[in-house]
Amino acid sequence: MKSKSANLLGSYGSWASDLIPESPGPLSFRNNARSDLSEWKEEARGKVLELIFKPPIEKKVNAHLVKKYKYEDLEVEEIAWSLPYGPETRAFFLKPGGAGRSGKLPGILALHDHGGIKYFGKQKITRTSEPQHPFIKAHQEKYYGGLAWANELAGRGYGVLVHDVFPFGSRKILASDMQAHAVERIMKAPLDLKEIEPEDLDIDGIIEIYDVPMEEPDDRIRLYNAFASQHEHIIARSLFSAGLTWPGIFVTEDIFALDYLCFRPDIDADRIGCCGLSGGGLRTNYLAGLDDRIRCSVTAGFMTTWRDFVLNISFNHSWMIYIPHLPRYMEFPEILGLRVPLPALVLAANQDPLFTLKEVKIAGRILNELYKKVNAPDNFKISYYDGPHRFDPAMQEEAFAWFDLRLSDCNIRK
Repeated sequence: MKSKSANLLGSYGSWASDLIPESPGPLSFRNNARSDLSEWKEEARGKVLELIFKPPIEKKVNAHLVKKYKYEDLEVEEIAWSLPYGPETRAFFLKPGGAGRSGKLPGILALHDHGGIKYFGKQKITRTSEPQHPFIKAHQEKYYGGLAWANELAGRGYGVLVHDVFPFGSRKILASDMQAHAVERIMKAPLDLKEIEPEDLDIDGIIEIYDVPMEEPDDRIRLYNAFASQHEHIIARSLFSAGLTWPGIFVTEDIFALDYLCFRPDIDADRIGCCGLSGGGLRTNYLAGLDDRIRCSVTAGFMTTWRDFVLNISFNHSWMIYIPHLPRYMEFPEILGLRVPLPALVLAANQDPLFTLKEVKIAGRILNELYKKVNAPDNFKISYYDGPHRFDPAMQEEAFAWFDLRLSDCNIRK
């Protein structure tokens, strides 16, 4: 049925949304023609990996320890590793401290959110001996009920890895590495934009205000975050021009982090989960859908349909989401559905302004259908909470209980 309501493409909206298959797409396991789970997974995952194009990287884990210390009741390691592109990645690894604990721990890859804050990454969901920046304190109060949820999960007996991903925190793009005229144009008000002229290429003296050391005033960090937000569409265009996609990059980096987590001698590689809110929920959908080493997943605040993006919500979402042509093959929730029958929990907020609740519920029904088809209905759950976009303590408790039930052992403190 064609949409008659207002939408992001105006009179073109119904035409565009009607191009998305109403019935299960050709690579959907809901398609009645598909019955062999292994064969379908190989074909469907192969197509997703082809379309996102993961940049090739060396598989060897080359992480090194930066420093190690105790924080409250946790042991904290600050870790770094290099990839073939971009600056060094920094990460935190958190695990319970104290004597008397033996055996390998279940591991969680904790995926930080987007939140419009690219100056920071891993700090958004952790707390360490570093002084907590006011930005991070406010961010955790707004989205996480004042908790550093990665710390909370580590305190229950998990080894938790939190890493910066392109282009956040240690992986951020510096304005000083760009042409000055491009930075100046990015930050102009829309009504001030004009066709670029030769004389516009000779601009200097503006870039340094966007590259801000930690100790600088808060308004400088706000300025960097504003620059980084306006820079997103430029990043996407440049990546597409190189035959890359944004999901291909973060999937590559998240899989590398997963390699490291599984490699650690204190982690049981057969008991690994991942979790994230918002942009971290998006990353969870892809990582959990593409890598069966993720034995259990929790997606918070990121589930809907392609039609919702087309008509209603793409204006307030990151360029991190989109993969050309994928909607022709499968619905958005079926990216996470690539993991069936492995457990997946989705947490949604009824008043989340980033999604249309009707479409979130359609996505939930699609995932329920997938899990029922593989005779694993108890391995999927979608829970709805009243309130805005968040991963608050009540939602965290459900997520942690989901992990405890499937990954924990007798050493885990309840």
